[in-house]
Amino acid sequence: MNEMYALSIVIHNAGVVILVGMIAVNMLLLLRAVEIRPYVKRMRVLMPVSASMIAVIIFTGMVMMAAKRLDFSVENIVMILFSILLIVLEAKRYKGLKRTDPTAPEGFAEYKRKAMKLMGIALGGSLLIAGWMLA
Repeated sequence: MNEMYALSIVIHNAGVVILVGMIAVNMLLLLRAVEIRPYVKRMRVLMPVSASMIAVIIFTGMVMMAAKRLDFSVENIVMILFSILLIVLEAKRYKGLKRTDPTAPEGFAEYKRKAMKLMGIALGGSLLIAGWMLA
């Protein structure tokens, strides 16, 4: 049982690091994007990977809670609420990209502004919670 818990911690921590890296890469790709069509092609691959990484983090967190029969502490409740926030932010970003008109350049500029704000919230929150858990 302890081996499963230890492996879950390693996978959970690695998943958080990978997710933070993916958010940073997505921000960089969005900043460098000039046209919407190539950006949409990249996001068709990267958005499901980001969502999968969020799922891995949530699953390993649940395994750790079940393996150690942990109570709902403040830290656990905050992580649960933040994981829900990450899911909502990713859904909003995807929905915004889906609704952006590829023929209107001002539409892509508006999407960029909103998506950077959403990714900034996700990145800042992830770093804040990771720092809190490591302290």
